Amino acid sequence: MADLKNTIQGLADKYFEEIISIRRHLHRHPELSFKEVETSAFICSRLEEWGIDYRKDIVKTGIVAEIQGSGSGRTIAFRADMDALPITEKSGLEYTSENEGVMHACGHDVHTSSLLGMIRILSDLRDSFRGKILFVFQPGEERIPGGAKLMLEEKVFGEEEPELIIAQHVFPDLPAGTVGFREGIYMASSDEIFINVKGKGGHAALPDILVDPVLIAAHIIVTLQQIVSRNNKPGLPTVLSFGKIDAPGSVNVIPDGVRIEGTFRTMDEEWRQAVHQKIKAISSMIAESMGGEAEVEIRGGYPLLVNNPVLTRKLKSYAIEFIGEENVKELDIRMTAEDFAYFAQKYPASLFRLGSSTPGMAGSGLHTSTFYVDESAIKTSIGLMAWMALNLTDSI
Repeated sequence: MADLKNTIQGLADKYFEEIISIRRHLHRHPELSFKEVETSAFICSRLEEWGIDYRKDIVKTGIVAEIQGSGSGRTIAFRADMDALPITEKSGLEYTSENEGVMHACGHDVHTSSLLGMIRILSDLRDSFRGKILFVFQPGEERIPGGAKLMLEEKVFGEEEPELIIAQHVFPDLPAGTVGFREGIYMASSDEIFINVKGKGGHAALPDILVDPVLIAAHIIVTLQQIVSRNNKPGLPTVLSFGKIDAPGSVNVIPDGVRIEGTFRTMDEEWRQAVHQKIKAISSMIAESMGGEAEVEIRGGYPLLVNNPVLTRKLKSYAIEFIGEENVKELDIRMTAEDFAYFAQKYPASLFRLGSSTPGMAGSGLHTSTFYVDESAIKTSIGLMAWMALNLTDSI
């Protein structure tokens, strides 16, 4: 296997500049969730150029490519997401986004180009393994209900389902050249909360004849925080945050209604459902006690992500072999969410982290207008994932 490792590293070097150019093209032309039309067409053009079989138009823009080895064997899958975020880029990069108000601020351009780089390498190594490797280019990771869920509903793999599936995600908390793994529960479930508070508006100088929805909303927000501080079991990660309050009044005008928007995240499904009921009950009770009404809508988001322990241990061991133990890190849990969790509910699955900040420098955070990826991480990514694939299939 030492010779194969050296071959993969050589191919990663060979294709690195090509994949960087692909990544920069994708970064310049980001598209929002479920609107990845040009992104999808660009990926298909590369696959055709390289002679790779693929199926397209899955959930409109999704693609599944495949490479068949030299004989029958295991079928495994790797997934990359393609969509960008509604953020105006301020990175100052020469290849900054050309689509106003849209940016690859979560690294999905890196995920997509890395998967293409992996395909480039494995296409040259078809005679080195038996079985089939599937490559899923997924739309809509950033938007509920999530492209993963919809692709599964459309039977993305048809009758030939994989034995396992793997994904990576860039991680500015780690430097380029490193990767991170965590077995078991890793990322939280994520739900969206919308509360419409109804009152009776009017002149702010006459509060005695009004029903103030701003005050009601304030009481609701403060009281709901006690769900976490007083009802949650110690040790169970839980986050309840409200990021938007829309009270369309003025300095001397109390509005008729207020809209509150937030997110709830946790790592226990039973507790998750219990909190949904508590949010509805507490909001309604407070509003009614103050003469108003509260309508609560909770949009169920992604489930918690559980990395299959056996698969994750294997991937970690492969990473140690490929880039050295000093470059393989243990991850803590994350309260962020990932729709890859839907794949993990159906197949043995693991999502690992690709260090993406410049060594010695603090990385700009995900979902920020200045998010930046040290592109040397891509060479680590394409080589390592090819190494993982060859170890997980039936080697010649």
